[in-house]
Amino acid sequence: MKKTNAMRILDGLKIKYETLSYDDDGEHELSRGAATKTAEKLGINPAACFKTIVMRSETKQVFVFCQSALHEINLKKARNACGAKEINPVKPDELLALTGYIRGGCSPLGMKKKFPTFIDESALSHEKIYVSAGMRGEQIALAPADLIKATEAEAVDLILEG
Repeated sequence: MKKTNAMRILDGLKIKYETLSYDDDGEHELSRGAATKTAEKLGINPAACFKTIVMRSETKQVFVFCQSALHEINLKKARNACGAKEINPVKPDELLALTGYIRGGCSPLGMKKKFPTFIDESALSHEKIYVSAGMRGEQIALAPADLIKATEAEAVDLILEG
């Protein structure tokens, strides 16, 4: 398997991880449960499978959020975490130019630029979590603390209740 930028970053930091592959069906809309379907395909707990969502503030600053497949991001909590008045997901057609990744293969690791990153604190309750390896059909499993270290992320409550 070809190494992705995400894998090279982890290798460079000497962080242990494993990769898992799944059949990519081309369905990557979060609203259709793409992260949950990925967890099902891999036979893993969807609570430990984290989707990467890239958002932009009213000042055009870009932020990265990682949230469990089981939950949506609470936009108010996301705004509070990054200090923005408004925040909205980046449009899919902007994602590649901004991050170097396409929807369904967006990893919080190895983007074109280092953006402030926030990971839902529920990640800390798992021995390992799963995030995109930077290409569709590939996931990385690693300790949540290692992902936080590698992305210089902050663990915050992002869960939309109800």
